[in-house]
Amino acid sequence: MDVDYKSLGKRIKIARIKKGVTQEVVAEKIDITPSHMSNIETAKTKVSLPVLINIANVLSVTIDELLCDNVLNSKIIFEGEAKEIFNDCDEYEVRMLVDVLKYMKEVMRKDRKIRNQFSMQNPDF
Repeated sequence: MDVDYKSLGKRIKIARIKKGVTQEVVAEKIDITPSHMSNIETAKTKVSLPVLINIANVLSVTIDELLCDNVLNSKIIFEGEAKEIFNDCDEYEVRMLVDVLKYMKEVMRKDRKIRNQFSMQNPDF
């Protein structure tokens, strides 16, 4: 599996914005150039493991949070993100989001069932 550097960069940017710091501040704290930090966030540059660890430490996030789009067992991270989405919702918004989630879950399970049946009927496809 290849690392999705685009998703990783987006998550770094989101964490940085939530922390309320600029690319320049993060870059200075981890001793890289601001342009390198920008390139990491835009996936123009692949981030090294030591730099990724430094970024996570400066932004007070876990590596799991930054890499969850690349790791199969990341359910706990996504559940936390879902809770965050609901935190500032009013009653109406919560009800609407739950309705959408229920519908999407039903659609995904039907789709998965159809794909599984198709692949069993067409093993060479």
